[in-house]
Amino acid sequence: MSKKPSATADKKAESAVKASEHALAPINAALSPAQKIDLYRTMVRIRRFEERSLRAYQGKNAAGGTNIGGFLHLYIGQEAVAVGCCSLMGKNDHVITAYRDHGHAIAVGMDTKPLMAELYGKITGCSKGKGGSMHYFAPDKNFWGGHGIVGGQIPLGTGLAYALKYQGKKGAAMAFMGDGAVNQGAVHEAYNLAALWKLPVVFVIENNGYSMGTSQERSSAGELAKRADGYDMPWGQCNGHDVFEVRAMMDKHLTMARDESRPSTVEIDTYRYRGHSVADPDNTYRTKAEVEEYRNTKDPIQVCLNQLLAAGVLTTEVAEKIDAEARTEAEIAAEFADASPYPTPDDIQKDVYWESDHPAERKSEGRLFFD
Repeated sequence: MSKKPSATADKKAESAVKASEHALAPINAALSPAQKIDLYRTMVRIRRFEERSLRAYQGKNAAGGTNIGGFLHLYIGQEAVAVGCCSLMGKNDHVITAYRDHGHAIAVGMDTKPLMAELYGKITGCSKGKGGSMHYFAPDKNFWGGHGIVGGQIPLGTGLAYALKYQGKKGAAMAFMGDGAVNQGAVHEAYNLAALWKLPVVFVIENNGYSMGTSQERSSAGELAKRADGYDMPWGQCNGHDVFEVRAMMDKHLTMARDESRPSTVEIDTYRYRGHSVADPDNTYRTKAEVEEYRNTKDPIQVCLNQLLAAGVLTTEVAEKIDAEARTEAEIAAEFADASPYPTPDDIQKDVYWESDHPAERKSEGRLFFD
């Protein structure tokens, strides 16, 4: 007698069917096999970087101290969101996000070595050791951070869109936020201006369900994306565990921003496996069974792998090689960070005032720093 499929198996099968439908969307059907594999590879690289970061945070350095000080907000479980969105970026598209920014940084193409060094507070970090986990930046890649103030990046993202329109460039700004940020007043002020001025911005809500530790049901009334109705903005919702579904949804909204200079909001349902920060408990407001259910049925990396294997795009052997390379890359990044020097006391006054860093072109008078 054949064994009756479990509920988990049923859900996996249902997810695979839906996933294949999204893979057929024009923006995804146009991808070459190599490009599809690159989407998977980038998600794996993010996962392995985050796992290595966690080990560094929990471990000790040679002197017995901590490798990483301050906060560490991991992106484990949300990889398909950043990769799906950032893989659609064109020359004049920009990204700004909140403090859970490692995934976006890797997705836009930042080198993992200075990313890890930044976590360690080293001078070779992408922000010269002054920013840490929450403040990654890469202006050369149109990536504007990494911001620690909840919702504070959304007016800045609206400003990026304003700059694009002012300069007459065809592009879009993606302003990412968590579900908790949608209740911040600055977000609604940004919505209002974006709608009034018809700015090319897509407000992306990464809804992992718990803000800093309170479920959405207890903290937020109504559907988050639907609040865009109050500003006459289009909005959409999609699942964040399928990179192809994310791309299909975001392509529509980015095209709207670029071609019509029209703002919109997209709510992407996702899930984080760890606590709000690594220092926070992650099992006081949700059960382990809930986390495992998501891992077993909606893990974004496994969903993508299953799709690519089923389509004959990827083999198990290649997938294993990608994983091994990602682990090696993360280890090399940690070794680079460990070997890098810390900033000097004099570095604290660098990168603060432009005139201080360019004394030959200074025009102001008086002191810039005080003891």
